[in-house]
Amino acid sequence: MPTSPTSNAVNAVPAADSAAALAHFQASLQFETDCADVRAALASGTPGFVLLDVRSPALFEQGHVPGALNLPHGKIVTSKLAGYPQDTLFVTYCAGPHCNGAARGALRLAQLGRPVKLMIGGITGWLAEGLTLAQTPASREALNTHD
Repeated sequence: MPTSPTSNAVNAVPAADSAAALAHFQASLQFETDCADVRAALASGTPGFVLLDVRSPALFEQGHVPGALNLPHGKIVTSKLAGYPQDTLFVTYCAGPHCNGAARGALRLAQLGRPVKLMIGGITGWLAEGLTLAQTPASREALNTHD
C-alpha cells in the first residue's frame, strides 16, 4: 500500500468529508431503489408501491418487470392516477442507465404531488441481476387505459 498517493482522475478531486457523504447517500435512498429490493418487495406480496414501466406499450410487451404496470412517462396525468390514494408510492423504471424515461416519469409524478422513487438500472439492471421479464400485453397491464 503506497504511503503517498499518486495523483489520478479518482483522487484529483478530494472525497467529501464523512458528514457530507452521509447526508448525500442518505438522501439518495429517498429518491432511488434498486432492482433487487424491488424484486424482494414484489415477492413479499405486499410491496407498498406501484411499479410503473414508463416505456412505450410496444417495449413493455417485448418484456417488462413482472407486476409492473405500463404508463409511458408522457402520459402520466392526474386522471391516470385517480384510482390510487394520494399517498401511494410509485416506483418508475425504463430501459436502463442510458435512458432518462424513469427520471422523466418520476419528475411528472412529483409535479403531481405523488411520492415517487426511481428503480436504478431499469430493464438492463433487472436482467443483470439474473431476473426474468414478463411478456403480458400492455393493454392488459396499463393504468386507466382510457384518456
